Amino acid sequence: MANHQSAKKRIRISARRKAVNKSASSKLKTVIKKAFESEEKVEAEKLYKDAVATLDRMAVKGRIHKNTAARRKSQLTKNLSKINTDTTTN
Repeated sequence: MANHQSAKKRIRISARRKAVNKSASSKLKTVIKKAFESEEKVEAEKLYKDAVATLDRMAVKGRIHKNTAARRKSQLTKNLSKINTDTTTN
């Protein structure tokens, strides 16, 4: 257990930040999973936009690395184009 006041404060701050980061990370995973699982063209485009916006916000705030955000956006774009080509051929 911490003895100094500053150490006690750091423990409180890190606990708050951990909760916020965990919540944001969970939201990001959910948004990305929904975007990958969608099969209808209109719904997929809406979920794609939400996922990209969330990824950009997370990268700007430093919760994920910018290259990680770029890689995931690329995967989402590839998946969306696959959905678009599948629906146009049917």
